[in-house]
Amino acid sequence: MTLKKRRQSLILGAGMTGLAAGIASGLPVFEGTNAPGGICASYYIRPGEKERLPNSPEDHEAYRFENGGGHWIFGGEPIILNFINSQTPIKRHIRRSAVYFQDRDLYVPYPIQNHLRFLGPEIAAKALGEMAQQPGGSTMKEWQKESFGATLCELFFFPFHELYTAGLYDRIAPQDGYKSPVDLKLAIRGALDASPPVGYNASFVYPEEDLNLLAQRMARRCQVNYNMPVKHIDAHEKEILFADGTLLPYDQILCTLPLNSTITLSDLRLEPDANPHTSVLVLNIGAVRGEKCPSHHWLYNTKTRPGFHRVGFYSNVDASFLPLSARKDDTRVSIYVEKAYEAGEKPTGKNINQYAAAVVKELQDWEYIGDVEVIDPTWIEVAYTWNWPRSVWTNHAMEALENYGIYQVGRYARWSFQGIADSIRDGFFAGASFCV
Repeated sequence: MTLKKRRQSLILGAGMTGLAAGIASGLPVFEGTNAPGGICASYYIRPGEKERLPNSPEDHEAYRFENGGGHWIFGGEPIILNFINSQTPIKRHIRRSAVYFQDRDLYVPYPIQNHLRFLGPEIAAKALGEMAQQPGGSTMKEWQKESFGATLCELFFFPFHELYTAGLYDRIAPQDGYKSPVDLKLAIRGALDASPPVGYNASFVYPEEDLNLLAQRMARRCQVNYNMPVKHIDAHEKEILFADGTLLPYDQILCTLPLNSTITLSDLRLEPDANPHTSVLVLNIGAVRGEKCPSHHWLYNTKTRPGFHRVGFYSNVDASFLPLSARKDDTRVSIYVEKAYEAGEKPTGKNINQYAAAVVKELQDWEYIGDVEVIDPTWIEVAYTWNWPRSVWTNHAMEALENYGIYQVGRYARWSFQGIADSIRDGFFAGASFCV
């Protein structure tokens, strides 16, 4: 049945950006799933079970995970952090992360270039000499080599980014350099003694309860229409067709869907090649804590047999990620493991099961975990966005959509990395401009 309604402005997507835009504008929000929060939503699973619960059970005997792995809230303007805290109280944490070289059972604090003393005097001296170069290069691989030198690149940057970008790092443009800042003075200091924490996430905040509660409380302040995935956007007629057959004429759209998805749904044709993205398979694991399980919040990996590039430890950030009975005795651990795939390489169910078994075996060999009580995969189709060198596709795509009253807002919608706090900020800003 096709139902045609009056023309109106609206918001697509009830992730953090869409919810903030809905609060600021009063416009209706249309969400394709049955819950708010997008990839930032958290959920619960009881030990030995598979059912996902949107909220903690009454006895709190469940592991907590997130759809897209650990979404720690970094940066952010004070007024936005104040808003988040008003919805659900937050705690501040000091980052504990490292590069883990499993062949030597060696942990080097992040960023590796500022902690060279962990690698020994010979490697430290060689790396320092190579780092004293002028950064440049048209690809991420070239930029890394000119920034950090051959020694650190062969040791860490190349093998890690081969996994992290699903092999794209030698073709895509450099970006997000602030994630691993180059500062020769700090590198020299770190080769001799302790170096201060640096980077965009040296400290971060997280809700005392869970991230889902933030999304749910924001959603209560909006008019959210759930289970409304978009099937097609007729940009010329300015109509949206939803999967249930609803046809909705629109005036303007604030769209938080990934930019490539919006272009496809709108049937718009662009001349430049689309910028690439990578997908990520997030494997959430609840298990008995192994004897060598580290106290880090997350680890960067380089040569894992199953091919994952990061292991994160939810429960090292906060014990509330564990079942209530396990929070005091430190006998359990809640983990997320990330593996990247180039677009279009989605694994089958059988592939995922084989991969999950390999991950468990690897973590057990490292003595991070013992018996597994929960294992749950999530596929994130657009997880990280990249750009080809000198590409103008992103700007052309957004301009093409704007010609038809479609305005992209948020991290994936604008094809640019940012955290939760900045996504909420952008949603408020865009929503206020559309205020009814």
